[in-house]
Amino acid sequence: PGERRALLSKAADVMASKVSEFTKLMMEETGATGPWAGFNVMLAANMLREAAAMTTQISGEIIPSDKPGTLAMAIRQPAGVCLGIAPWNAPVILGTRALAMPLACGNTVVLKASEICPGTHRLIGQVLVEAGLPKGVVNVVTNDPKDAAGIVEALVAHPAVKRVNFTGSTKVGRIIAELAGRHLKPALLELGGKAPLLVLDDADIDAAVNAATFGAFMHQGQICMSTERLIVDDKVADEFVARLAARAAQLPAGDPRGHVVLGSLISSQAADKMEELVADAVAKGAKLVAGGKRAGTVVEATLLDHVTPSMRVYAEESFGPVKPVIRVKGEDEAVRVANDTEYGLSSAVFSRDIKRAMAVAARLQAGICHLNRPT
Repeated sequence: PGERRALLSKAADVMASKVSEFTKLMMEETGATGPWAGFNVMLAANMLREAAAMTTQISGEIIPSDKPGTLAMAIRQPAGVCLGIAPWNAPVILGTRALAMPLACGNTVVLKASEICPGTHRLIGQVLVEAGLPKGVVNVVTNDPKDAAGIVEALVAHPAVKRVNFTGSTKVGRIIAELAGRHLKPALLELGGKAPLLVLDDADIDAAVNAATFGAFMHQGQICMSTERLIVDDKVADEFVARLAARAAQLPAGDPRGHVVLGSLISSQAADKMEELVADAVAKGAKLVAGGKRAGTVVEATLLDHVTPSMRVYAEESFGPVKPVIRVKGEDEAVRVANDTEYGLSSAVFSRDIKRAMAVAARLQAGICHLNRPT
């Protein structure tokens, strides 16, 4: 454990020293802005420090025995090879997260890099090698997109692989889960989201607008915990929408190498989807109150008001900067709309009454709920 702690601590320092290298790669490969890349690197370095601290906290236990004079013990041992499959959207954070704790627990790891940012993910492996991890402990696999299905199946099926960790879309996650089930490999999955932010009638509107601006538009909305639905009580909806629309309209979008808040979406197909979501909503009666313009793969911070269940943006994960406002009458309807989704990753509730906010949070079918904070 002491050696692992020293190596992971060194890796954290090496990673923190490579902010400019990671930033250049993230901009080129994914269209990320400099602040998002820097945040990725520093958070990932802290994950390595956290993992280093965990190396001496792995403990077994004494198990009660029903036989007199006998002692039963459980000893934790490394599982073996852990496979991590990481996505492009927060590549340094999620690539590092796939490796850090398995390494702290004494396992070896294989990182299956995203086809979209192989350079960024390879640099994570380089950081760990530079820190002195022994040969073969960290392995990074890159591939042509057309070969992805076969390579993932081979990796999951390999007898040496004992654990599978995947972060990405629900569609691909279902395939990974089926593969892991077929080969009886424990799998840890973090998939899509349609995170609701509930603004109750007694909310601090300034705080809710700040949280929505950050949660909805950070990294162009390409985060699994991005605010994907703004569920607002009718009593405060006009004020909230007006303020949020004004904020959204002031967020510059453009080349991520410039001074912008919103950089590029990951692909032209992603930008196409944003246009489709807007057109569908407007055709069905939604009001475009901010943004809506596109230049190549850059899409402005876009806000749609009066969204209803008949519109695609109500239920589909946009994974972009097009966000719906759904107006509701009262707390019960806000909860019903928040739970009207196939997703359940993150959520937020805004109310000046913490007891009320906690009661609403308990009714939400989401793994995470933030009170008076971004999703």
